[in-house]
Amino acid sequence: MIKDLKGIHHVTAMTSSAEKNYAFFTEVLGMRLVKKTVNQDDIHTYHLFFADDKGSAGTDMTFFDFPNLPKGRHGTDSISRVAFRVPSDAALEYWLDRFNQLEVPHGEIKTLFGKKYLTFQDFDDQQLQLISDENNEGVAPGTPWKNGPVPEKYAIYGLGPVFLTVGSLRNMEAILMSIFGFKKVTEENGLHLYEVGEGGNGAQIIVEERTDIPVALQGYGGVHHVAFRVEDHDELQKWIDRMNTIEIPNSGYVNRFYFESLYVPVSAGILFEFATDGPGFASDEPYETLGEKLALPPFLEPKRAEIEKMVRPIDTKRS
Repeated sequence: MIKDLKGIHHVTAMTSSAEKNYAFFTEVLGMRLVKKTVNQDDIHTYHLFFADDKGSAGTDMTFFDFPNLPKGRHGTDSISRVAFRVPSDAALEYWLDRFNQLEVPHGEIKTLFGKKYLTFQDFDDQQLQLISDENNEGVAPGTPWKNGPVPEKYAIYGLGPVFLTVGSLRNMEAILMSIFGFKKVTEENGLHLYEVGEGGNGAQIIVEERTDIPVALQGYGGVHHVAFRVEDHDELQKWIDRMNTIEIPNSGYVNRFYFESLYVPVSAGILFEFATDGPGFASDEPYETLGEKLALPPFLEPKRAEIEKMVRPIDTKRS
């Protein structure tokens, strides 16, 4: 019997600059770079993974820096916003002050579905949000980065709800509920909340129907895909079999070395991935130096010299 998805695994987005991306996510947001590698399908491109202290599943936002990529356009048929979990309402007050000091564009602290949140943007106009876990139950968070610039009691320690903007709520709701096992929780101000598994901030999708805006165009400042957690290889195979049985287009099995995957396009602009919790990012690097050197999966290791000549050096060593 197939099990429910366990929650959000990671989100992958696109950036105009790996260097600026590294600085923003580590120095401003206080997330740990746990893996510096390349896109396994395009070795000319960095793939940076920012997560909690240990690189736990459910805490990880990753970025591609495709060369000559145009700026994305926000719109419908897209993964339109990504949230990060912080421990408390008080943490949001800390972040409001931090964003003011560091001149990060942001909104004001507001409440949605009974939880306080704070929207902000990075240098690419990536649409992001902090959400308080104060009134949250469900999927457990990760561990704050112990050597980061943000006090642990305020630090980001997981991914929160992912927002989808769609042209047809009816179609997306049918996909989420009948194919992927999400349950509808509630709706508020035109936003519709769904969750899976244990629920809570780490296992939720928020959907907004918009027919008054253009279709999004992918590019830097936009999201490439969202991945959801499955326990292991056997559970992933059950999802592959399910997609094939109901004739849903999919990638079939993909081994990403740090996890195993299945990709399922749910619309022209929205891509879902299923990813196993392991082996994890510590499988080829010690905890103490995660993310400091260019890490390559075994099948790319013979091309290391070639790859190192192609990608720009980024100094990610920490004193």
